[in-house]
Amino acid sequence: MYDIALSINACVRSKTRAEIAWLVSPNLGVNALALTPGGGRIGKIFEGAFDGVMSDYSNRKLPSGRLLNVLVNEFEATISGIPVGTNAQFLVVPADAFDPDTWPAMIDRVPIAIVAHLTADEVTRVDVFDESSISTADPQTAELFATGATGFQVHPDRVISVLFPVTRLVVAGQGPNAEAIAALGKTLGWNVSVVMRNDLAIGLLASLSPLDAAIIMGHEVEMSSRNLGAAIEGNAGYIGALGSAKMQQDRADWLAYQEVTDLSRVHGPAGLKISASTPAEIAVSVIAEVISVLKQK
Repeated sequence: MYDIALSINACVRSKTRAEIAWLVSPNLGVNALALTPGGGRIGKIFEGAFDGVMSDYSNRKLPSGRLLNVLVNEFEATISGIPVGTNAQFLVVPADAFDPDTWPAMIDRVPIAIVAHLTADEVTRVDVFDESSISTADPQTAELFATGATGFQVHPDRVISVLFPVTRLVVAGQGPNAEAIAALGKTLGWNVSVVMRNDLAIGLLASLSPLDAAIIMGHEVEMSSRNLGAAIEGNAGYIGALGSAKMQQDRADWLAYQEVTDLSRVHGPAGLKISASTPAEIAVSVIAEVISVLKQK
């Protein structure tokens, strides 16, 4: 849900109707989708496996949210990995049912607890808690929040969704090293993006938070330097630049022409000094350094 918070916040501010759908059972992490009038979709639930079901409900434009029970069919099971016949439960709730401060908090990657109160399957009220207010929540919500991890509980009278952001890793570049770094990041449960198009990379890099990491690589000085500059302008907690000492200097020179001279946040060459040579070894050295730096934040 953190990935779509910026778009939802824009909808709320412009008073555009939006509904947020997310999986609450089985407990498989946050897969969220925002639906807007006219068939607009932001985000995905299991690569779109359940988007059609959520859209059909959204098109009814009901004033309140619902707890939906979906019997997983063969097609949905193939894409999502949820066994055929499972009763998957989703919440679909209008964005204006939430406290408006919810979306800026999620943009800032703040852990939150969402309590959707139910009468039968209808959502009658939504309460949102963060670290400063969780002490006022019911004991079950506070206990789930105290685990420090994303989790969900479905009760007859309410659904508790506790959301903790995960590290986003943006790898700007391509090739075996990029693939190995991305694969290791995914193994850790991180939200990983590998981008080769410069225009897409710049936007992602600039949007990172102190919880996140940026890895810049590439043999083309201008493109990789632009990406590095975008990461520096953002708030990424870790910025790593792969490449030789000459490439590091060439990027520094290019950025200096753009009046970017403070490279103190850049780890370059990226990675711990373990004499790594293969893509897998380079990935281990880089990801280990990312973990070390982010854990100190």
